[in-house]
Amino acid sequence: MTRSRFEDTGAGFERLARQAGVDLPLEQTSAWDGFDGAIEGREPWHKLVWCVDGAPRAFIALTKMRGRGFTYLWAKHGPVWTAPQPTAAEESAFRSDLVRLVAGLDRSAVFVRLHAAHRAADLNELLQSVTFDRTVVLDLTAGEDALMAGMKKRGRRDVRKALRDTSLVAAEETERAAEVFPELYELLVETGARDSFGISERSVYESMLASLGPEHCRLYTVRRDGRPLCWGIVTTTSTQATYYYAASNEEGRKAGAPDLLVWSMASFLRSDGVRSFDLMGIDSDRAPQLAGVRGFKTKFSENVVDVAGAWDVPVHPLRYRILVAALAAKRGLLARLRSR
Repeated sequence: MTRSRFEDTGAGFERLARQAGVDLPLEQTSAWDGFDGAIEGREPWHKLVWCVDGAPRAFIALTKMRGRGFTYLWAKHGPVWTAPQPTAAEESAFRSDLVRLVAGLDRSAVFVRLHAAHRAADLNELLQSVTFDRTVVLDLTAGEDALMAGMKKRGRRDVRKALRDTSLVAAEETERAAEVFPELYELLVETGARDSFGISERSVYESMLASLGPEHCRLYTVRRDGRPLCWGIVTTTSTQATYYYAASNEEGRKAGAPDLLVWSMASFLRSDGVRSFDLMGIDSDRAPQLAGVRGFKTKFSENVVDVAGAWDVPVHPLRYRILVAALAAKRGLLARLRSR
């Protein structure tokens, strides 16, 4: 009979992952702990290895998140599985073991948010956030010519046009992020208003850059005559990069600065030995609201990748149902107020 259990590995978590051939995303490493610790309402929880018949099968690092009136655990881009990819039955067994463990260790956690590839009855859509289960990944192991050839015709045209505009200057500004980000934040305010999405306080992005440091978080810009037209924040490990945040103004969009930014970031990252660049999410049945970014991101590659989306897994089902009902009532009230 198969036996499974969790081991709390603490400082040995990443060493064990390497030994098991697992390439952890940044959010599942100790480097991310500094960022979580810098944000009010977050703190690193436990780093766990799920073992089946004594062998590591999945790795998961969780963060304790305190919301308005409730607490949950968030395993961003976790669990991470050893090869091969998990079956639906394995994912279900993993969650059953995890829920029992969390219920015994921390009664304050109403649910666990984690990623799963297979839909199941215990998986709930996210209460207050948007997930994605499709993304675009650039293969940076290819040469520059191959990277350009892998783009759509429209993408090659737009990038080459931006490269010919000598007034546009792409650069990495990580080392002076603290100095320049107040100015760059204004572009994010403009982007959020234009594209109708919420943004965090400036201090969140500044804390991310400062706490992760240049080794794991980089800031890139495109400027014209010294004025910022667009920027991007990219997180990195030794092998992976993820396009976390971006902003642009109207002048930049008209000039093709975002096209130059993505191309330049890919070039900078490739020169540093990074092997893949995740542009972080396009639309799908679960995330139709991301349809607006599909056209831009797929210009750079038609390599659309299915990934495990995030789900909420109740630890205390009754408390979770009460929370769902309360949030639904709040949203309904706000909708009625806006319609007046």
